[in-house]
Amino acid sequence: MVDARLLSGVEVLVAVIETGSFIRAAEALGLSDSGVSRAVARLEARLGVRLIERTTRSLRLTDEGGRFYAEAAPLLAQLSDAATALTSTRQAVRGRLRVEMDPFFSRLVLAPRIGDFLDRYPELLLELVTTAAPADLVAHGFDLGIRFGEPAGTGLIVRKLLETRILTVASPFYLERYGRPTRPADLAKHACIQYRDPQSRRPFDWEFRRGRETLPVAVLGPLTVTDVGTMLGACLAGTGIAQVMALGCEELLRSGALVDLFPDWPGETFPLLACFPSRHQVPAKVRAFIDFCRDISTSRAACF
Repeated sequence: MVDARLLSGVEVLVAVIETGSFIRAAEALGLSDSGVSRAVARLEARLGVRLIERTTRSLRLTDEGGRFYAEAAPLLAQLSDAATALTSTRQAVRGRLRVEMDPFFSRLVLAPRIGDFLDRYPELLLELVTTAAPADLVAHGFDLGIRFGEPAGTGLIVRKLLETRILTVASPFYLERYGRPTRPADLAKHACIQYRDPQSRRPFDWEFRRGRETLPVAVLGPLTVTDVGTMLGACLAGTGIAQVMALGCEELLRSGALVDLFPDWPGETFPLLACFPSRHQVPAKVRAFIDFCRDISTSRAACF
């Protein structure tokens, strides 16, 4: 196995040969003259041969040094090219990006704008995989996850993109048939559509927050779902009352298709998170997608 000291010695040797002197090589590498001499001497000792014959006025390669230089210099250049290419790839938004997505966010928030992202980065190949339950990003080969709530897996870097309000809503059709609850406690008398947490396999608890006040409410209803789209569809049809995230439902609320029942209880929120494997250098493609999701999410949230 080639160690770092050997590679360093080769780099110094190549600099000496290509600049023609120990002094110019020292200037090129930012080393002292004695440091260059020691590096070459260590390399010769490691290889067990003399590579350079040096006098006070000149230096020349030995036969062994000439053969070594002829083989080592191209390899060193290839290493440099590989490092440059890797750095360029890390800084450029290109290649394949595989993202695990929350299906609600993907369909209602991201999909209408994803063309803008692809137009901005034409060298990127984007694969979006929507799953009901958060996947283990590392085990399933994802570069990134965009999720509401806590991520699955350990050793992840988590960035909060925003917090969206949780609203309790009903359709005008439902309210005409069954009346409008005037306070959260009234929900005990209504049909509430429950959403099962894909991780715990239990329906989410309903609670209401206002300042420092937190009010849990036990709700019942004949319908439990595991898909936000189904929950919204059933709620719009008048099947029952639902709790939804404001993000993605702006137009339904603005048009009156859904009614926010308790605007005076605005404190409950849910985070949208970007999660990615722990790395010292985050690829540019990952940073670009995170920034894009943050921008389109906050712009939509600001409009409501």
